[in-house]
This record gives sequence, structure tokens and C-alpha cells, in this order.
Amino acid sequence: MEKYKEIERSIIKTHRKEIWGRFVKGVQDYEMINEGDKVMVCISGGKDSFLLAKCIQELQRHGNVEFEAHYVVMDPGYSEEHLKKIEENARILDVPIEIFSSDIFAVLDNVETKSPCYLCARMRRGHLYNKAEELGCNKIALGHHFDDVIETTLLSLFYGSEIKTMMPKLHSDNYNGLELIRPLFLVKERSILAWMRGNGLKFINCACRFTEELENTDENKSKRAMMKNLVKELCEDNPEIDNNIFKALDNINLNCVLGTKKDGVYESFLETYDD
Repeated sequence: MEKYKEIERSIIKTHRKEIWGRFVKGVQDYEMINEGDKVMVCISGGKDSFLLAKCIQELQRHGNVEFEAHYVVMDPGYSEEHLKKIEENARILDVPIEIFSSDIFAVLDNVETKSPCYLCARMRRGHLYNKAEELGCNKIALGHHFDDVIETTLLSLFYGSEIKTMMPKLHSDNYNGLELIRPLFLVKERSILAWMRGNGLKFINCACRFTEELENTDENKSKRAMMKNLVKELCEDNPEIDNNIFKALDNINLNCVLGTKKDGVYESFLETYDD
């Protein structure tokens, strides 16, 4: 059996409950992919986005919905070594990628900012939306997973002073008719790591020297990595901690919150207190 077929089989068989089942549940529960959709699957080169690509391929083969998928890699200025690794993994996994270039790293080189990751993410999003329009796609699939959702929620709570989370799908504010989806929304990172290691795969991490520089500073060591470690420690005492955080986001008791905000408009509990 060819390597890529073994990898595909492992998703459907070996990791059926932890990956395939959760992937399909997320896609169905949140109505992410519909009949006739044209989905641009964004591949960064990491484990999450390549697993996403394979799951989308399997969904096309075994799902009940007919849709198109385009597998796209945006090169923001990666080194030749990183690009070769991405191309090599695409061949191993039998994912037909299209690589297009952007000047994001070059722009960041000439901009002074304390938040290069934030600026980079905004610029990436713009390039990806433009590419999706060029391909005639109506949806953009990203590889964010369950752990990203939990960590983002805690970051918002502890550092942003608000309760909000990463959503399974979003309409674009600036690109009419385009929607962003996260099909791995319910898949846990440990399951992705088990799939990767079980198949002897090696992927690039964030191939960005700005990130590497930031990771060596105390300020950035203490944020997302800190949230990841916090959840890990709490789960050692109660393995359901991450699941409970996730469920809480779908179980907000509006009778017991001081205030809410929708579309930028704040409403205090006092406004309806005497009703």
C-alpha cells in the first residue's frame, strides 16, 4: 500500500473516533460545508493544516455532499528549505497544492511593530481572501483545532477583559459572499500529534523568524504557551477541564452576567433588571 493511502486509512480507521468522527461532527453540527460549495483549503505547512487537507479529501470521497476543494499554500517569504519541506509533505500525502507568493515578510522587515504576529495574521487574511476570490471559492478553510479555541478563550478572558472565543465559522466583513470555516474545531491537538507520530510524519512549525525572535522574550513566552500549560496542569487534576470550558461557551446564563455586547453595543443587566 502506498504511503499516502496508509495515512488516509489511519484517519478513517486508527483515529476514527478522535479525528474523523470529531471532524465530521464539527462540519455537520456547525453546517460548514454545503452542496455546491467551493472551498479553499489553506495549508501553512504545519501538522494541523495538512491533516485538514486530508480530512477534506476524505470528506469529498465518503461524504454525502458534493463540493469542490482547492489546496493553497501562501508563501509569505519562507526559506527555500521550508518550501521544499512543504512540497515534500504534499507529495507524501498526495495533496495537490498550489503555491502563491506574497511579500508579507518583506513588509514586516520594514515596519516597526510590537505585534508582528497580529499584523502578519491580518495581512495573510487579506491575501487569502483575494486568492479565494480569484479561484471562485465561497469558503476558506483554516486548520485551527479544539485547543486553539480553548487557549483563545482564556487569552481573551485574562488579557482582553472579555469573554469571547474562536468561532467555527465567520462571514467576511470586507469580502461579500466569502466565509471562513474551521473544520477541525472539535479535534484535539493531542489526537493530531498521535496521527502525525503514528505515520512517521514531520512538518514545519511556524516558519517565521519574527516568531522565533519573539519566543525568546519573556513577554511572549507567557501568553499562548502559558495558556496551553495552564490547561494541561488543570487537566491533570480534572481531565474534563478543557471540555468544560468549551461547553461553557455554549451554555452562557444571561441571567448571571453583568453585561453583554453585540455588534459593538453594550447592554448592562440593569437595563432589564426591573422588567
